[in-house]
Amino acid sequence: MSVGKGLIFLGPPGSRKGTQAQKLSKELTIPHISTGEMLREAIRNQTPLGQKAQAYVDLGELVPDELLLGLIEERLKQDDAKNGWILDGFPRNVPQAEFLAKLLQKLATFSQQAINLDVPDDVIIKRLLLRGRKDDNEDTIRRRLEVYREKTQPVLDYYSRQEKLSSINGDRQPEEVTKDLKAVVG
Repeated sequence: MSVGKGLIFLGPPGSRKGTQAQKLSKELTIPHISTGEMLREAIRNQTPLGQKAQAYVDLGELVPDELLLGLIEERLKQDDAKNGWILDGFPRNVPQAEFLAKLLQKLATFSQQAINLDVPDDVIIKRLLLRGRKDDNEDTIRRRLEVYREKTQPVLDYYSRQEKLSSINGDRQPEEVTKDLKAVVG
């Protein structure tokens, strides 16, 4: 049985991980899986998991990890993901990372590698301010970065302890970042 590449993209908002994940997805012909998009699609298509998720969304609550894991498991079993995938936006905390590790053991067909796009806060703040969203002012961006680092640093440590984490300098021209990403994933 061949082993597909399971890539986990980590990085703060504004690190351009979505953009890089899309580029790499095309290069490697594996799907770029954004958990947010996946959730919206399941709700739109009224799948059984989508209907359960809808109940939480209607109440303005976060969708529980178990439900997200169910969606991810469903997605990773689809044909286009059999040779690998890039997860963007998941895991966001250590329990999610542990859930994902158990799921991948169950599926047993993917190698797992986490990639962190490292970008200094001042660069992220400039990038996000240039996006020009109404809710993006320097204070809210700094707060989002604080929350991100609080929640995600343990995830980075988790993958680092397992020697599955590669960090890439994301504060360069997109082509240079893409070149380094390709080198890291081989």
